[in-house]
Amino acid sequence: MAKIAFIGLGNMGGPMAANLVKGQHQVVAFDLSADAVKGAVEKGAKQAASAAEAVKGAEVVVTMLPAGKHVRGVYENDVLPNIGKGTLLIDCSTIDVDSARHVAALAAKAGFDMVDAPVSGGVGGATAGTLTFMVGGPDSSFAKARPILEKMGKNIVHTGASGAGQAVKICNNMMLAISMLGVAEAFMLGKRLGLDFQKLFDVTSTSSGQSWALTTYCPVPGPVPTSPANRDYAPGFTAAMMLKDLMLAQQAANAAGASTPLGAEAAQLFNMFVNSGNGAKDFSGIIKMLDGQ
Repeated sequence: MAKIAFIGLGNMGGPMAANLVKGQHQVVAFDLSADAVKGAVEKGAKQAASAAEAVKGAEVVVTMLPAGKHVRGVYENDVLPNIGKGTLLIDCSTIDVDSARHVAALAAKAGFDMVDAPVSGGVGGATAGTLTFMVGGPDSSFAKARPILEKMGKNIVHTGASGAGQAVKICNNMMLAISMLGVAEAFMLGKRLGLDFQKLFDVTSTSSGQSWALTTYCPVPGPVPTSPANRDYAPGFTAAMMLKDLMLAQQAANAAGASTPLGAEAAQLFNMFVNSGNGAKDFSGIIKMLDGQ
């Protein structure tokens, strides 16, 4: 059993921390939201008054924060000045690659093992403990982090050096957004051509149009009972979070000189969807915008 400080208890971080408690770890939790902390305490975590307090005496620090500026601030001001020798650092936030590498370099300079380990799998995966972790960092740091990550996820993949986890995450989510838009457009075309959604699904899900966005997350009600389309697009994975990842992908593409015209178009479409007041909806709900609603 390890003493783990968990900072950031939102839709993803809360259930992830709960799974660490289930894994017999001692979790000390902090979030700026009192309600989020209360939820973690109800699941068995101990409350800390601040991020700095949470990490004191911790053997492992796990962070799940909104953006690179938050990760930089927490590690520079709260984590690194207050942890003891041998503490393992795991950042599960989805942030820009430069911020991930910056914080990893600070940790390495101070003598700490650190990995960036963004996740895929949404709130359902976080709750069920079936997340996929894309992990960047040295081999030795990955080996130390793996047993902790296995309490929260099912697939733990070492993607390369520091920052590689973030790079894989934004590539993956750019592909997902583009795929979802393709599925949504096809179903809305099918609607106007008088097709039955179930029959269209039966054909495309077993032929060359098949994709995860179709077979697991079909954006129309009916064919996949567990998809958010059957819950009025309750997330899941919010449109606001998808837009965030698409913007990170565009930022990385511009910095690397990569051509991503479909990724850029996806970012524009999700920006329109989110700015129309749909940021809290599941990202698959963009089909309603494409349908003219």
